[in-house]
Amino acid sequence: MSAFEEQPCVGLFGTCGDSTFRQELFIPAYDKHGVDYFNPQVDDWNPELADIESDHLAFDVVQCWPVLGSTYGTGSLAEQGYSIASSMRAPSPLPKFIIPMIAMELDDSLTDEVARKESLRARKLASTHMENSESPFIYRVESLGEMLEVSMALYGAAKALVEASRSHNPSLHRFMEGRQQQRAFADAVASGRLGSNAAAR
Repeated sequence: MSAFEEQPCVGLFGTCGDSTFRQELFIPAYDKHGVDYFNPQVDDWNPELADIESDHLAFDVVQCWPVLGSTYGTGSLAEQGYSIASSMRAPSPLPKFIIPMIAMELDDSLTDEVARKESLRARKLASTHMENSESPFIYRVESLGEMLEVSMALYGAAKALVEASRSHNPSLHRFMEGRQQQRAFADAVASGRLGSNAAAR
């Protein structure tokens, strides 16, 4: 099943590695309150999971993007900016709310002075760009606790919007019809019903 059919869903993106904020804070709260979520942090990653994550990036109606201070986060900052921009550009008839957070202090265990300086500079730049965003769908927060609270509030709003869209939004209906036609064509090509020339296109 595509992530589109799973909506509404909260995508728990952002810092991975050895971070445990998902398991310790977000997932227990979501399970308790019946919030559907996608967790890209797995113990045994394989290339097929990249397609699943990309699908959720395109369609998850609420997306959390924390960059924590437990790592230098240079890669996470680049991924955050690029992925948020890609997600906002991805065609979808559903609403999409983005919640970024950038920790402005690093853990004391990160002792490389050059890397610390570069990380703090990059965080300041990214935070300033985020603060100047004019998008009505960006919800900036300062802590994981605040991110959790805002994500649950937006999930409730998004759930109502998704339900209304499925009943009354012509754009959603056309989008679903297009997806059904694409799947029918792909199935016909895979089964050979359209001949070898269609498969070569």
